[in-house]
Amino acid sequence: MGSSPTPSNAELEMLKCLWRHTACSARELHNSVAPALDWSYSSTRKTLERMVDKGLVAEESLHGLNVYRAKVGKVATLAALSADFARRVLEIDGPLPVQAFADSRLLSETEIEQLEALLRSPDAEDRS
Repeated sequence: MGSSPTPSNAELEMLKCLWRHTACSARELHNSVAPALDWSYSSTRKTLERMVDKGLVAEESLHGLNVYRAKVGKVATLAALSADFARRVLEIDGPLPVQAFADSRLLSETEIEQLEALLRSPDAEDRS
């Protein structure tokens, strides 16, 4: 695996929220992910603690409130996950075609171009 750990499905939902909003409190994160994950606030807190330990998010105090920021980049994380999915699940030896990301609500055009460059780089296979 590369320099950052692969997030679980629940961790990925939380990262998506942080990528969209830059920084969130635990309550804001919980309110954002609870409908998708169908879990309690204590589960959100435990997952956040695990994500801090894994180096996926940073915790800081802002005006007495703990807020969380993603420590892993969106494009690099999605490149690693999609390369792993292509290889492990689909048994594709090369990268997924960039067209697979064209309708993404998570990625801008620039980010899709960055993702394509990462997926096509020779060491993309080594980052998963």
